[in-house]
Amino acid sequence: MREIADFLFEVGMLKKTPRSGFQFLGSGCESVAEHVLRTLYIGYVLCKMEPLADELKVFRLCLVHDLPEARTGDMNYMNKKYVTVDEKKAVRELAEPLFFGGEIEAVLDEFNRKETKESLLAHDADQLSLILQLKECGDLGNKYSQEWIDFAVRRLSTENARKLAGSILDTDSSNWWFKDKSDWWVNGNHGSSDHNG
Repeated sequence: MREIADFLFEVGMLKKTPRSGFQFLGSGCESVAEHVLRTLYIGYVLCKMEPLADELKVFRLCLVHDLPEARTGDMNYMNKKYVTVDEKKAVRELAEPLFFGGEIEAVLDEFNRKETKESLLAHDADQLSLILQLKECGDLGNKYSQEWIDFAVRRLSTENARKLAGSILDTDSSNWWFKDKSDWWVNGNHGSSDHNG
């Protein structure tokens, strides 16, 4: 049980580990844990669009794809040109004490090999999470985000992910909450004649 407690504390480090690429973009910020959460939701959606995919496998891939970053930190594309991270060592040492560590190693290996339909969906979920974050930055005025988006879109593998990316890029990031332009925004109600509060 102590090893499991250690593992769960380690997972908490993902909340404190920043996604480092945003320092180059000049705006936006998120932790690795925030990125993983949205990646999970995207994986869920992609599985609904690809009903033959093994949803549980996609969830596992999305869940652990950045787990080693609790130990290594997040290496962005610029860092990776100069710094070599021993991810295999990080994975081995985090998995070794756990009775389910072999599963974590196998899932990470599948993610990194990109050979199964599920691993491609998980990679697409990872990139779509980045695309969503970049679109939000662009909608707030970052003129560099579109170029980053173009590269991320080129990394997508599945047709449904490309279609979803197109829809994301055609949608204002505030639309989900600001599309109702009713009286609510003036009086706090939806067009009712009651203006008391």
